[in-house]
Amino acid sequence: MTSIRPRPATITDIARQAGVSTATVSYVLNDAPAGARIPEETRARVRAIADELGYVPHANARSLRTGSRDLVLYVHFDVVHGPLATGFLYGFTRALRDLGYTLMQYGAERHRGVKAARSWAALRPAAVIAGDDRLTPAGVALLLKAGIRVFGMGSDPAAAKGTGLSTLIMDHRAIGLAAGRDLLERGYRDLAVVVPVDPPLRVMGEGRLEGVREAAAEVGASVRVHEMEYSPGSAAGIVAAWGEEGLPEGVFGYNDEFAGLLLGALLDAGVDVPGRVGLMGADDVMLCRMLRPTLSSVRVESESPEEIARRVVASITEGTEVHLSPWSPVPVRRQT
Repeated sequence: MTSIRPRPATITDIARQAGVSTATVSYVLNDAPAGARIPEETRARVRAIADELGYVPHANARSLRTGSRDLVLYVHFDVVHGPLATGFLYGFTRALRDLGYTLMQYGAERHRGVKAARSWAALRPAAVIAGDDRLTPAGVALLLKAGIRVFGMGSDPAAAKGTGLSTLIMDHRAIGLAAGRDLLERGYRDLAVVVPVDPPLRVMGEGRLEGVREAAAEVGASVRVHEMEYSPGSAAGIVAAWGEEGLPEGVFGYNDEFAGLLLGALLDAGVDVPGRVGLMGADDVMLCRMLRPTLSSVRVESESPEEIARRVVASITEGTEVHLSPWSPVPVRRQT
């Protein structure tokens, strides 16, 4: 049996049922000044029929009518968002809404460059926020020509300046630098750093590794590097290798989840943490306080979502580049 999807209600349907013109319906539903002359009884009837028919305005049609765009498209990364990213997006969404914009989270097929830009531009957004791995110069140029501002998540601000591309970055090198310096301040000179194997996380992990290496170079400390999958087995394999080559003094586990896996593997192997090995994660999620011993971490503090949203909207309305790095790393010591 073939099912037919019902057609969405239009203002023509409302006008026909209410016995008024489509212009009258438009004035009433959009609270247009011209609607002030329409009798309250007619306005109430139009709104009641619109509710009965389940009418909702078409966003693109509204944009064409007003000559403005109020959609900000956020293109999802190929990783599961943790509490830090989820909390930021929630606050950012609310702040944009208060400024008259809607954040749409977009997770369709994984295209990049011009092909991706065309699919994003088809939604007629005011701006697109996408990971640097999804952007190419040609794709950015296409969006800018369409009057769409582009924000590269993780794009290099120095390389972007003057190109029209705005940037919104978390400085992963700074996170690694904060973690490395904290471990070194505790007296550790033989450090180990975990870098995730998964490509989207690997780029961030390599940035954090760079920061730890910078901190180690300041005092002549050594840094070992270990690739790790997000699994207990991979963590156990790294700890087993340390058993053969010698345990490091301090470990930076990329983030709290990876560090938590390493903590479990170290304790399973009978290693005293932090008596024999100091351990640090990053993001400072609730997991840090749930583990025993509690996990030291690098908290990533953010500017207010309202301030970030204000600067994004200013870039949209003024057609200017902005380069934002609103997150600051703060080490938090606990039992590890």
